[in-house]
Parts: sequence; C-alpha cells; structure tokens
Amino acid sequence: MSRPVWLYIAAVVILAVALIAPMHFAAVGIRWWIELGVLQLLFLICDSTSTPLTSRQSAWSPSSSATLAAVVLLGPVGAAMVGAISVFSLRRPLIVAERLFNGAMYAVSGYAAGRTFIALHGDVGRPLPHMFPMIIWPFAAAAAVHVITNHGLLWGALRLTRKDSGLRDRGRLESSLTLLLASDLGYAVLGLLIAALWTVVGAFAAVLVLVPLFVARWAMGQFAEQQRAYAATMEALCQAVETKDFYTRGHSERVSRGSGMIAREIGMRPDRADAISYAGMLHDVGKLGVPTKVLQKNGALTEEEYAAIQLHPMRGLEIVREIGFLDEALTGIMHHHERIDGKGYPMGLAADEIPEFARIIAVADAFDSMTSNRSYRQARGIDQAVRELRKGAGSQFDPALVEAFITALQREGWTLPEPAAAPLDHQTVTAQDHDDPTAPLRVVESL
Repeated sequence: MSRPVWLYIAAVVILAVALIAPMHFAAVGIRWWIELGVLQLLFLICDSTSTPLTSRQSAWSPSSSATLAAVVLLGPVGAAMVGAISVFSLRRPLIVAERLFNGAMYAVSGYAAGRTFIALHGDVGRPLPHMFPMIIWPFAAAAAVHVITNHGLLWGALRLTRKDSGLRDRGRLESSLTLLLASDLGYAVLGLLIAALWTVVGAFAAVLVLVPLFVARWAMGQFAEQQRAYAATMEALCQAVETKDFYTRGHSERVSRGSGMIAREIGMRPDRADAISYAGMLHDVGKLGVPTKVLQKNGALTEEEYAAIQLHPMRGLEIVREIGFLDEALTGIMHHHERIDGKGYPMGLAADEIPEFARIIAVADAFDSMTSNRSYRQARGIDQAVRELRKGAGSQFDPALVEAFITALQREGWTLPEPAAAPLDHQTVTAQDHDDPTAPLRVVESL
C-alpha cells in the first residue's frame, strides 16, 4: 500500500477511536452491555458468512442490520462498537491494516447513523408500539447516512490504491454500487425489525432475524452460482475459438477488459457495462464457423476465403443468440466490424446506425490487435497504436469512444500480451492483420 493509503487508514482509525473514547461507560447498565454483546455476535455471524452478489461483483453482507439495530437500541457509540467488531471477522485475511480499516469504517458509519437518528428526534432504547410510525423517518435517514458513509469511506480507500488489485476492487465496487446500496437499505429494515422485536422477546430477536437473513443469503448464493455458470460458458466458448485460432490467445479477454474501460469512462450503467464485457469476450465466437484452414492459411486470402471471414459476426450471433443473459451484447457481437463511414460489414451500417456496443468493441478490438504480436508482424507499441486509433477516428471508429479509451488507458494502463507461439507448420503465415486500421480498406478483421 502507498503512503497516502496508510495515512487514510490511520485517519479513519483515529476518527473511530475519537468518537468512541468519550463515552462514559460507567453510566450504562448491564443490560446495555448484554445487548451490545448480542448485536456484536450477530454482526460477526453476518459479516463472516458473506456471499458474492455475482461472479464479477463485490461480496454481500447483511451485517448492517445489526449496526442499525444498535442505532435504535444503544445509540451512536453502541452502533459504533457493534461495527468495530468487524476487526474480528472470520472471512477477512489476517492483514492488520485491512482489519483495522474495516472496523473503523463500520464504527464511523454506525456513529454517523446514530447521530442522525438522534438529530431527527429518534428515541434511543427499546421502541414501544406508540413510537411507530414516528420512529421510521429518523431511522430511514440514519440508514441512508450509514450506507453513504460506509461506501464513501471504502471508495476513498480504493481510490488511493494504485495496484492492479485496488483497481479491480474499485471496479467491482463501482459496477455493483446500485445493487449494494439497494441491498444495504433493504437490510436496514431488518435492523428496525430487530429493535422492534427486542421489546417483546429481548435478545432472542437477533436469533429470529437470522432465519430470513440466511434464507436471503442462500438465494443470493444461487444467483451468484448462476453467474459463475454464465462465466464458465463464455470462457469455454472463448477457449474453443482460441484453440482454433492460436494467434489470438487471450485476445477475447483483453477486448473484454478494453470494452469495459470505455464503458466506465463514458458513464455507462453498471448492468450495461457488464453486458459490454460479455460482448467483448464473445465478439469473435463466430470464428468457430470459419474453416480452420482459412484462419490458419499460409499466405493471402482469396475473395472466397475473405467472404468466409466476413460471415463470422453473423455466425457468432447464430451461436449465442439463445443465451438469454447476453441481451444487448448480441448487437456488439453482430456489428463490431461496421465502420463509421459505412464501409464495414456485415451490413454496411454507418455512424449512429451502428449500435453503441459495436462501436465500443471496435475500438478495443483494433487496439489489442495492433499491440499484439502476429507471425507476420511485430506488435506496435502502445503510443503508436493510440496514434493509429486517432487516425481512424471519424472513418473507422467513433471519435468520442476513441478519446474515452485513450483517457481510460492513461489512467488504468494496459498489460501487453506475451508473444503467441504457433505450431511449427504455421510459422510462415503472411496474411494481413484485419483489425489494423492502417491496413487496406477491405481488411478490417483480425484473422
């Protein structure tokens, strides 16, 4: 971790300690400590058994329900101490800095929620029936403050992290932010339910709430498993393509990443950004329908062979059109070789007639092709490939998307692929690179 990250973590930890330390613990009774212990145990159980939302997104934990129950039952400091117990979560690796930050982050979020609840005239203690519905609005505001503070502090830490792991974590957080916010606000309702039940059944309220929490966890786990199955399907298709076309190993994954970079840069919704990543991964799946001898031919293509190559977007659509979760991604697979000037294929669409997904994939596809080694030429450098993208902007590529990609590239960087190793009997391939925007006009597709 960089020095700014350490300073950020230290500041959050010091703030959490400063918020809790002034509490006069001698003034609270044994009941307060019992309730605190039960809610801390509930928090640990929830936080130690989180479930991924999807194969690509952040982990899901209903632990906020315990913190928000503490807002009503114990007040700001009690809520902070419930959140601070995250330091001992069983699902976290034994990294002291990470544990301290998470404990402090939850503590600050709980305290801020508690202060909001009191500021809006919410009464701390066991809520009685006559307190409803007046208590609902202060509690709703407290829940919103808790969610915003929690995700804001986490985003700040990831923003300062420069390593690839930090960028990936930030990307997962941003891509799943809407779902995370909605789920946390939903679990806030369970927090209020715990506080309400406490009046009737005492600490047993926490046990009663565990049942729906774990049912919800199981349901989310099934959803995540389905997403993993989708990802495995795509990976299998890509491996099949790359086995057939050995000069483009890893190309699909890199195009998927590049497409996602553009999508995030232009502010695309998280669900569409995921879809464009799927489209980038599968954009060349139609090569499964192109004869292997054409893909691996020694020498230039004939007109008939080039026509077979041009059919691959349509064949790709035929292969994956029944995969329901792809949705808009299908348009990217079908049209990623159209050109802004209308001279592309398979339908000769121009400008805004070309679906946005296809225009995005075209940029990422061409960039990766230019920066990859082929048996018939060496890879261009990143700077040279950027110049070629700009040269093709307005004729082959959407200029706005080219600039968005370059901006994202400067911020996130790009890992160049290792040289592809071809079989011995194919070392003399001389076909042109069809994704190269500097190649002749009819050549716009990578073999």
